[in-house]
Amino acid sequence: MTIQYLHSNQRMSQVTVHNQTIYLAGQVANDASADMRGQTQQILDNIDALLAEAGSSKEHLLSATIWVTDMAEFADMNDAWDAWVAQGRPPVRACVESKLARPEWKVEIMVIAALPE
Repeated sequence: MTIQYLHSNQRMSQVTVHNQTIYLAGQVANDASADMRGQTQQILDNIDALLAEAGSSKEHLLSATIWVTDMAEFADMNDAWDAWVAQGRPPVRACVESKLARPEWKVEIMVIAALPE
């Protein structure tokens, strides 16, 4: 059984790969001054980069969990998501309103993807 950990520190890894499955930690925006759509786009760009580093892409997403701080901004998050998600390959998804670790963060996204065969 091989497990690969990427971008790790004492507390956590950003990526774990096991049994042809890629698990990403919850991703947040690097520039928290952006609005909901802007933060979501930053996160999706980061997800693209992490999946590519692990050998996969958004075309192989299995699931996504999304936390937003205000459901009044849900449509703005969805605008960025809908423009990004691979056509015909949307993952299963859950989205909930939640208080995040830092007040300036508006959204956090965690995904699981498969490695392509």
